[in-house]
Amino acid sequence: MRSSAPRPFERVLVANRGEIAVRVIRTLRRLGIRSIAVYSDADADAPHVRLADEAVRIGPAPATESYLDPERIVAAALETGAEAIHPGYGFLSEHAGFAEACRDAGLVFVGPGIEALEVMGDKIRAKRHVEASGVPTVPGIADPTLDDEALIAASASVGFPLLVKPSAGGGGKGMQVARDADELAAALPAARRIALAAFGDDTMLIERLIERPRHIEVQVLADAHGTVVHLGERECSLQRRHQKVIEEAPSPLLDAATRSRIGQAACDAARSVDYLGAGTVEFLVSDAAPDEFFFIEMNTRLQVEHPVTELVTGIDLVEQQLRIAAGEPLAITQQDIELHGHAIEARVYAETPHRGFLPSTGEVLAWRAPVGDGVRVDAGIDEGLEITAHYDPMIAKVITFGSDRAEALDRLDRALVDTVVLGVDTNIAFLRRLLADPAVQAGDLDTGLIDRMPEGDAAAVSPWLVDAAALRFASDDVADRLTSSDGGPTAWQSAAGWRPGSVRHVEVLLAPRDHPHDVRTVVAEPDGAAARPADSVVRVGDDGAVWVHGDGESVAFVRIDRRARAEQRRAATERGGLAAEPDLRSPMPGTVTAVFAADGDRVEEGDAIVAIEAMKMEHRVVAAVDGTVRLSVAVGDLVSRDQAVARIEPHPAASGPQSIDGPHEGAVANASDQE
Repeated sequence: MRSSAPRPFERVLVANRGEIAVRVIRTLRRLGIRSIAVYSDADADAPHVRLADEAVRIGPAPATESYLDPERIVAAALETGAEAIHPGYGFLSEHAGFAEACRDAGLVFVGPGIEALEVMGDKIRAKRHVEASGVPTVPGIADPTLDDEALIAASASVGFPLLVKPSAGGGGKGMQVARDADELAAALPAARRIALAAFGDDTMLIERLIERPRHIEVQVLADAHGTVVHLGERECSLQRRHQKVIEEAPSPLLDAATRSRIGQAACDAARSVDYLGAGTVEFLVSDAAPDEFFFIEMNTRLQVEHPVTELVTGIDLVEQQLRIAAGEPLAITQQDIELHGHAIEARVYAETPHRGFLPSTGEVLAWRAPVGDGVRVDAGIDEGLEITAHYDPMIAKVITFGSDRAEALDRLDRALVDTVVLGVDTNIAFLRRLLADPAVQAGDLDTGLIDRMPEGDAAAVSPWLVDAAALRFASDDVADRLTSSDGGPTAWQSAAGWRPGSVRHVEVLLAPRDHPHDVRTVVAEPDGAAARPADSVVRVGDDGAVWVHGDGESVAFVRIDRRARAEQRRAATERGGLAAEPDLRSPMPGTVTAVFAADGDRVEEGDAIVAIEAMKMEHRVVAAVDGTVRLSVAVGDLVSRDQAVARIEPHPAASGPQSIDGPHEGAVANASDQE
């Protein structure tokens, strides 16, 4: 991935944030190009800002007022004397208007031409366009003039099940599955609402849902001199709600002949729009017929999962983007490109898997990236950084390379064990459980595999984690007493549980933060029975929660007040034995986007009460019991995690225990928008 060619630009502005900005800046530094970062108020001290040679503030935290504002980005580039703008991925990377604004300002947009962005950015138009070039597509309805009623009527010609997709969207945001006409009637307005809020365009298209599909994408490079090459494929079938989780290259499904055919189809699609730069053509491949493939869409930018292609080809895709944008011809031919070994990438998200993968926010209390043979980490976080609800929840990517797939899988699992993130919940434990699945080990993948996985036991916690947290709580108690003492330390103040003739160790009442009903009484002993791993890390958050990591596990514990616990039990008794709390709480920090019931309405268990959006995801909070709703919020209100948004006053006839596992119960994830 080294190059001795002259640098294509002197100064480049990176119009993005997080791990992609860090990754692009590293290539700029290697090529000797001066890098310019942009940042919002939320990212003033972010790693990409510190890594760049220069940095420019572009606005407040909301993306619409900073990273999504073309005028601010272009002004920052002109102000700093940048010759080109690299958009990374997401934000403005596929925005034709932004590319046009760059051109009008005399700046080079490191990406494809405006025609390619316009054609491939519209799924309906893209599908029609590639069909004309002989690229196979999924049967469906792609007519922007049809309203919901007409789409439902036309769906009979396609047949169920169907996939509803926003035409202007990407990354799965707003996608809905409909298995009959009734589900389609409900899915269309929901998808339109999400699409309009996210993309400003609620045009829908409908496609036949291919059961047990494999999601295969092909990386292409195209220069301004007519050369188009592909760099092999990536397997992206491990998805959750159309959100890619683990990607690998090459695919364990394709043989050499199919690889050549699908690569040629990808090149044909790119050539049809005079594509320029790096792009990805996505296909569905039937698991039952791996020699058949169907075009889904073309992503006219660098992909999140591009590192696996870089590792098996040895080609720096960001460098190629820059050289192509500078007008240089590709220095490689199709015959030069060979795939060696195997690479796998796992996306680390700030999210809570046992809460329906809801986004998690907070300060990063500890961060340690894994190292070792064949390990690569692309990350945009550091200790002290605040993970907010303003941006996508992906915080890092752990990528491993091996001589074969088995070695790459083994290295990835070990790398995830060594990855430490405390202060926010992550999906690391879930990723390890996914990698251990027999189907994943065998390469028998499809896009529904994760949905079919049994739920893990989120409440299962290693004894040493509990002991370590209890000891930290007890130690903090002693420290607090010493700090608050005016007379200085004495035996009566510093000896926890001290009594004449013996020491009675302190009993600590604690529970996992997200399972407050799983209360445990623990004797805090320095020499506890559970052995503590050598790599353990303990941190305390501003809210007093104790975070513990070790041997691949991470858990946050909260101290339980004995009096408050007794009051909770008494309140449950007064509710007639109902264990469900009457307060409905926000499962995440975000904005209230919809209210489905009026104050005083009678509702039933399972009825949607409010919708909350954050990190490009919308979630519904539903009633846990039958009763009368009392609202605490309105549309547009900002809410914090676990904030009460409504109260359900149970009907007098309600009886019988109903188990609930904390304030997150009843949160239903509706859509997501990470690729």
